[in-house]
Amino acid sequence: MEWRGRRGSSNIEDRRGMGSAGAGGLGLVGTLVVLAVGWFFGVDISPLVSGMQDDARPGAERQLSTEEQEMGQFVSVVLADTEEIWTDVLAQQAGLQYQEPRLVMFSGAVQSACGGASSAMGPFYCPGDQRVYLDTDFFRVMQRQMGAGGDFAYAYVIAHEIGHHVQNQIGILPRVNRLRGQVGQTDANRLSVLTELQADCFAGIWARHAGDRFGSIERGDIDEAVNASRAVGDDILMEKAGRAPMPDSFTHGSAAERSEWLIRGMQSGEMADCNTFAEAGL
Repeated sequence: MEWRGRRGSSNIEDRRGMGSAGAGGLGLVGTLVVLAVGWFFGVDISPLVSGMQDDARPGAERQLSTEEQEMGQFVSVVLADTEEIWTDVLAQQAGLQYQEPRLVMFSGAVQSACGGASSAMGPFYCPGDQRVYLDTDFFRVMQRQMGAGGDFAYAYVIAHEIGHHVQNQIGILPRVNRLRGQVGQTDANRLSVLTELQADCFAGIWARHAGDRFGSIERGDIDEAVNASRAVGDDILMEKAGRAPMPDSFTHGSAAERSEWLIRGMQSGEMADCNTFAEAGL
């Protein structure tokens, strides 16, 4: 993916030089396990993460490494791309003016309008403050432990969270949250899966239009994104955490489902083709 030397977004908050030292103290294997727990059960386990970090120094400022600075530039460029694409797509396909979200980069733990969160939760979108939260150490976990490295794989992660912002703006997230409070756990999990799969499809829409507009996608980039979508499937993460996959407990979708909806968005480029809820009969 060609991104260097391109425009970055101004909607970035970089908090990585503040607070705890990040997820490094866990080790990559430990981080993967904690990520799995956070994703599967939807709980904030930042106290556990903090307790396992030998070098965490709450409140201490630190200098960002060269690698972190470069990763920050990369995130800024990808965010700028999503702003341009969704401004046009939302206007043309939904008749709405896109409201640009902010993206917060943090290390270790962070406070949001949705409460406290840690690296253990993975990247997430908070509808309460319309911000995406990302610990860029997650990309190292993707590369070294999930076998899902590459710039475009990382861009897919960002685009997926931006997909949640699009869902929030068109009213999907509020409706899903209301419904989840009215049904049992199994049905609530399925609603969560449908929400995540639609965000994957929206990420595919971004990829389709970004490739057409910016010409930034290189050979192999699509494979990177599809591989990443499979790597974060609930069944794959459960297996890596030493658990038998249990579909009723899935909250993000299986590897096959996630890659299928990402590809659908890439091939179509149309929001109407990302209606996971209608396809599920809802």
